[in-house]
Amino acid sequence: MRIATRSSPLATWQARAVAAALEAAGASRGDIELVPVSTTGDLDLSTPISEMSGRGVFVTEVQAAVLDGRADIAVHSAKDMRSEPTPGLTLAGCLARGDARDALVGAALDDIAAGGLIATGSQRRECQLAALRPDLHFTGLRGNMARRIAAADRPGIDAVAVAAAALERLGESHRVAQLFGPDEIVPQVGQGAIAIEHRSDDADTAAAVGAIIDEVTTRCVHAERAFLRTLGGGCELPAGAHATIDADGNIAMSAMLAGLDSAIARASLVGPHGGAVGEALARELLDRTAP
Repeated sequence: MRIATRSSPLATWQARAVAAALEAAGASRGDIELVPVSTTGDLDLSTPISEMSGRGVFVTEVQAAVLDGRADIAVHSAKDMRSEPTPGLTLAGCLARGDARDALVGAALDDIAAGGLIATGSQRRECQLAALRPDLHFTGLRGNMARRIAAADRPGIDAVAVAAAALERLGESHRVAQLFGPDEIVPQVGQGAIAIEHRSDDADTAAAVGAIIDEVTTRCVHAERAFLRTLGGGCELPAGAHATIDADGNIAMSAMLAGLDSAIARASLVGPHGGAVGEALARELLDRTAP
């Protein structure tokens, strides 16, 4: 089993988590190989993330390694994936989800002085943090997680906003100054989830990967992706969605979308079919943030 992955430390951790799950399911360690790939998003550290929205800059080259036979599966952060399926590949599902919350490194929100500066590459995080603290200022942030964490120590920057799961996976949870629940800051679609793709015609790999897929996480992520897909896939407006499964087995999803005036619309919906829930929430929020 050859696993294509970005070559960053976080992506490598995620690929090794998939390898460990395959070993636990019966695969031999000697039969598993990581295939590191450099992506456009890794090489281009100057373009703001918001301008790369929907282009798959962190996944396209990894997917290509599977499509051309250099690897059998592709492992991604689910939040980096395009909302539309990639021809020739099947999204098998996800491992059990990690922490989906957003975090601040450096200082908690209430500890930042008036007019303070937060670094983030995410418009979704920026607009929601600005709603909590309208006095704050923001600056862009690019690079791997080590570079982002280090930015919190730069003069003039009070805090850095990142995904809590990334900190946990890299052993940096001690750097967390504040965690935000999904009711405070709605996470990015797929945040905290590790997704696995394989060639659509590869039945053997599909069977092997099927043994390690977490159905709850996969169902929730598919619902969130339906929300993003209905927005238009490459929508550059700040958007987020977070789904869970309630006691009755229904999908319970909250979502947010900021309009061109940065006003944030939020909505929640519960239903048995994740795709329908995601689509309905997207249509409602689009109507409320027009034009």
